[in-house]
Amino acid sequence: MNLIERQAEIVNLAKLSGRVMVEALAAQLGVTAQTVRKDLNELCDRGLLKRTHGGAMFPSGVENMEYEARRSIAAQEKAAIGRAAATLIPNNASLFINIGTTTEAVSQALLDHTGLMVITNNINVANRMRVVPTIEVVIAGGIVRGSDGGVVGEAAVDFIRQFKVDFAVIGTSAIDADGALLDFDFREVKVAQAIIANARHVILVSDSTKFERTAPVRIAHLSQVHTFITNECPLASVRQVCMEAGVQIIETARLSQ
Repeated sequence: MNLIERQAEIVNLAKLSGRVMVEALAAQLGVTAQTVRKDLNELCDRGLLKRTHGGAMFPSGVENMEYEARRSIAAQEKAAIGRAAATLIPNNASLFINIGTTTEAVSQALLDHTGLMVITNNINVANRMRVVPTIEVVIAGGIVRGSDGGVVGEAAVDFIRQFKVDFAVIGTSAIDADGALLDFDFREVKVAQAIIANARHVILVSDSTKFERTAPVRIAHLSQVHTFITNECPLASVRQVCMEAGVQIIETARLSQ
């Protein structure tokens, strides 16, 4: 098992049990305790785990992981989700793109489109798309979060409410078994709610790790979106919610088979 595989396995074990211990990991992975400590230090530096006495733990549901660390989680799956979302958005459309690493993957996949008007509260999306001459980028005003470049607050909400667009691309930090979409920052949630209310077609993009997490603030419910794109939907209850509400589920893992 190479370094990347070993560290991915450590993160998965921490995700399943909530906590991992150095000695147990060393025995399970067939490496020295010193090697495990180095792995844990690197994973904690990247924000994927939090150091504890004798081991590490998976970040709790009341705090979000560092943005760069979130980018590295399920990166290939997010890229596939981004490509699938881009196929639903035609040229010459208007759209919102919200904060999130998966919504950023959608913005990357849209760079070959023409005639788009993109309204966003995500500075990373704006920087990526502004260089394309056939795409007009409009960015919301408000408080800029240093952690991820998201623009949040009442000023951003008021700005979003000026528009009525063809599509909205939104993300979420967690998906509950009952279909609730959850996040960590109530200021970001208010912007997301305004985006949902002012789009004709709402596309939720989320990788399957969001089914394993929780967060304290409710954004909306799955029944309020039109299309849900994920790499895989493992929860029968979520499938049932989508079926009853007429929400289309696109699973990129199935598309690639």
